[in-house]
Amino acid sequence: MSKDSGIEGAPTSGEDRGAALWELARLFFRLGATAFGGPAAHVAMMEDEVVRRRGWMTREDFLDLYGATNLIPGPSSTELAIHIGHRRAGWAGLLVAGGCFIVPAALITLGFAWAYVRFGAVPEMSALLYGVKPVIIAVVAQALWGLGRAGLRSRRSLGLAALCAGASLFGIHELAVLAGAGVLAVSHRLATGRPAGPPPGAAAVAVPLAVPLASGAAATAAAVSVPFGLLPLFLFFAKVGSVLFGSGYVLLAFLRADLVERYRWMTEAQLLDAVAVGQVTPGPVFTAATFIGYLLGRVPGALVATAGIFLPAFFFVALSGPLIPRVRRSPVASAFLDGVNAASLALMAVVSFRLARAAVVDWLTGALAIAAALLLIRYRVSSLWLILAGAVIGVASVHV
Repeated sequence: MSKDSGIEGAPTSGEDRGAALWELARLFFRLGATAFGGPAAHVAMMEDEVVRRRGWMTREDFLDLYGATNLIPGPSSTELAIHIGHRRAGWAGLLVAGGCFIVPAALITLGFAWAYVRFGAVPEMSALLYGVKPVIIAVVAQALWGLGRAGLRSRRSLGLAALCAGASLFGIHELAVLAGAGVLAVSHRLATGRPAGPPPGAAAVAVPLAVPLASGAAATAAAVSVPFGLLPLFLFFAKVGSVLFGSGYVLLAFLRADLVERYRWMTEAQLLDAVAVGQVTPGPVFTAATFIGYLLGRVPGALVATAGIFLPAFFFVALSGPLIPRVRRSPVASAFLDGVNAASLALMAVVSFRLARAAVVDWLTGALAIAAALLLIRYRVSSLWLILAGAVIGVASVHV
């Protein structure tokens, strides 16, 4: 462990720290500009880069960080990037990795917002995504295989993951699945007669989960119609970033309740376009806030909305990140995290299954998915080049 940072695996000298920060900046800026496909794909690409290619951490450590992101509100893939930066280069790495993952995606979304205001429509991306989506499926499947081998080593963990996948397919909320898996894992640990007792780490992990939910509920209940302004816009998106669990569809419902129905700052059609842009552009889905901010307040509004929705992620990771090693040292808290990890993999598998049904629609997309999987597993080709190749094939197929 580094004496000057307190972060396991962090570089110790100033020169090494600078090199680590530069490498983090290059990696996450590239991912922010090219990581299509939503959180599951982002996680898969990060695993490929930081575990398989760079060896910055083991799959078990990576899975712990991913499981931890599912216990706090906010954009899970962005929080995973922040966790990786913190683990690699301390507090400076936390800021660099998170910022570099967000900024290029926000700039791309800002360009779409400008075109939307200028031309009255979102630029067409269906041809590009036609070729990218099946490649994303292969990338996610490869990551799931590697992470599953690291995190699901026993019949008990495999059974728990299968149970969680079934619960998700039947519509049980993601947070309930995660919490239930953790409780079941702890119950099994206690039933085997191993050391028990409420560990300090477990209580500490529960704080960032419970506090934002309670404060968010109070804020939502107290919300009233207000005139548009940059400060109300920032506070609204800070609230969203502080309390929101779940997918882009949950984000849509959350935004609709306030922006369309309560505040009446925008129309439902505009909101749907904003969320669609967040889904189809690379990087975090939460950059839909950048689009909305630009519609409402042009560039200042885009900056304020983006800062509001992502700042809580940095706070929650800074609060919870240092606790993960302590949690691992506690038998009961470690069991809870094992359960959450199994559930996280199950949820990722369910999302991947649903994405695959939408992505593989004909012989060409099927061939792309199979070829990408072969190149990833057999020849370890970078996922970035495969995604770029899929985009080129998708665009070319429309013009043939």
